[in-house]
Amino acid sequence: MPSTIDGLLVQWGDRLFYPSNRMTASRTPVLTDAAVRQRAQVLRQRIRATVERRAPQVMVKVTGGGRGMGAIAAHLRYIAKSGRLPIEDDRGAVREGREALLTIADQWRFGGTRIPEVSERREAFNVMLSMPTGTDARVVRQAAREFAKAELAIHRYVMVLHTHQANPHVHISVRAEGRDGKRLNPRKEDLHRWRETFAEKLRDWGIEAEASSQATRGVTRRSLHGWERQPGAAARIGKRRGEHKTGPAARATRSGALKAWAEIAKALAASPDPADRTLSKSIVAFVMQTEVAQAVQRMRAAQRQTELPSMSMDRARPAQRVPPEPIRGPDMSR
Repeated sequence: MPSTIDGLLVQWGDRLFYPSNRMTASRTPVLTDAAVRQRAQVLRQRIRATVERRAPQVMVKVTGGGRGMGAIAAHLRYIAKSGRLPIEDDRGAVREGREALLTIADQWRFGGTRIPEVSERREAFNVMLSMPTGTDARVVRQAAREFAKAELAIHRYVMVLHTHQANPHVHISVRAEGRDGKRLNPRKEDLHRWRETFAEKLRDWGIEAEASSQATRGVTRRSLHGWERQPGAAARIGKRRGEHKTGPAARATRSGALKAWAEIAKALAASPDPADRTLSKSIVAFVMQTEVAQAVQRMRAAQRQTELPSMSMDRARPAQRVPPEPIRGPDMSR
């Protein structure tokens, strides 16, 4: 039988580390005792990676998309540096040179519904998978390869590794129409899953990587789009750059994450295992350092500042004495 602590860890940990749209059956599976114990151990590892080792976060971005074959071919030339870098397709074939790019463009143009030179809709999506400086570029490429096979299996795609910048990253260009005729249309939930998948593939190769949400990490600032990171972008976008998320949905999400962290810390604090109790303390220290916790502390401090002056004024103000009403006697004027 799994312990109550394992059950609580899975109940609350899944809300922090497992997105709701994993590619599983639509009905929520009933976990066996062994599965609960196994998932609890995985969650302990991911919690340690997040709160103790501060594991690097993967980045998966949709950077754009080609509206027609002209735009797609231009992007292929860009990621392959006009044929100077090897480009790998969905079958694993690796090619180089300008002729290879022309061949790939023709395969995409006629491999399914014909793609016109200019289109009103996106005929391809450009995806970038990235890791911080110092990550082995060969592992990043292999993890990206396995990611694409898992998430883009029914689509034509090509990928190119870039190492000329500080952080190794892989550009993937994927044809929107799949072999089954369905079109790719990545949403926010899909991007969450893609990050999880890429992080899993990296961990399989021994690279510590996480794909936790901003709410899980206690981050309140919105992430920046790629073009916003370019030189001079700050002047163009003004206050929008890195502004805090303050909407009701964002606040509710952060509140839910704090609740989950609190329940996990409480459960681990009650564990007979010293390692669990140590992890509970690490969680508390981590949460107290997050932007969310610091914002709450500032808000409470501000509330105290507004309450204290009024209280002190009330104490300093002398009590007012109300004169008694005169006692009326009989009317002697009559």
